[in-house]
Amino acid sequence: MTREKATAEHAENAEKAFLCVLRVLGGFFLFVVMTAVAQPPTPLWGSGEPRRRESGGGPFHLRETLRWTAVASAGTVRAASSDARAKIDALIKTSGADVAVAFRTLDGRDELLIQPDVDYHAASTMKVPVMIELFRQARAGTLKLDDQMPVVNEFHSIVDGSPFALDVGDDSDADLYKRIGSRMSYRDLLDAMITVSSNFATNLIIEHLGPKNIQRTTDALGATGMHVLRGVEDNKAFAKGLNNTTTARALLTLMEKIAKGDAVDKASSDEMVAVLKRQTFIDRIPAGLPPGTPVAHKTGEITKIQHDAAIVYAPRPFALVILVRGLQDAKEGSKLAAEITRVLYDASQLRSAKELVKESR
Repeated sequence: MTREKATAEHAENAEKAFLCVLRVLGGFFLFVVMTAVAQPPTPLWGSGEPRRRESGGGPFHLRETLRWTAVASAGTVRAASSDARAKIDALIKTSGADVAVAFRTLDGRDELLIQPDVDYHAASTMKVPVMIELFRQARAGTLKLDDQMPVVNEFHSIVDGSPFALDVGDDSDADLYKRIGSRMSYRDLLDAMITVSSNFATNLIIEHLGPKNIQRTTDALGATGMHVLRGVEDNKAFAKGLNNTTTARALLTLMEKIAKGDAVDKASSDEMVAVLKRQTFIDRIPAGLPPGTPVAHKTGEITKIQHDAAIVYAPRPFALVILVRGLQDAKEGSKLAAEITRVLYDASQLRSAKELVKESR
């Protein structure tokens, strides 16, 4: 036997022994992690329940329920997880914002939750359950996506039924107002509602679908933290505190349902993904991803609110929701969301990279 061959065999045996030790340690760490996950999450700053506020800024009491779990057999919680946690903690603390994050890989092996059940003003993220209900009614035969409906700028307050109109100056989409008096299909209105976040298109669709139907479907999907009470710019409702709200967990649930083909059905979910991929506001979650990474998402923004909810089609796909409250400068909120995304992307793709290296040997 040559010296080179003996050396190679010795290295191979050493590697096998090392891997055996890793498996034993992996089983032990998996037991520890799963035992920890079964315990109630521990507040990292202070104690007690988080204060639930509307979109004002200022100090906040942050209760973080952040968990990384390894559910795969013979796996270990990666060292990168603690590093990711520390980085996100620092980003949120430095920003001074009130932030909720809900993250889960689509393989179900890793999860991160920060204030997942705290209520936030939903802003335009509520357009996700509106879209789902539109497809549900289309699937049920109640309507067809290519049906035409009149474009009329008159809506009704949920407070007393009184009429109100939208102001083009308060909308992100001015083009639709040029179509008043004509007719448009549900499909075209859906595209405007999601891709350019048209409030006008949203209200037209909600008036026909009915908020109660939207809520019923949302609840049935398990996203009970999302509350869709009304359309946009209902000032009488706003004055009475009747607003659309959401939690990070609820939005994560909806995005996962779409990603896995369980929102209505597979065909409908695929169409929803296609629309979400055409989103034109890309300065939050997409900005924290490597260029060219496919992402299907919906943003939401009002004063001191910057949200994003996404399905990220990375090598190891994941769903991610980031809700930001309290920053006056929307650019700062968007930057924070992008930075959090970057940390989570790097941490979640580490396992994928290691597995590819292992398979290539």
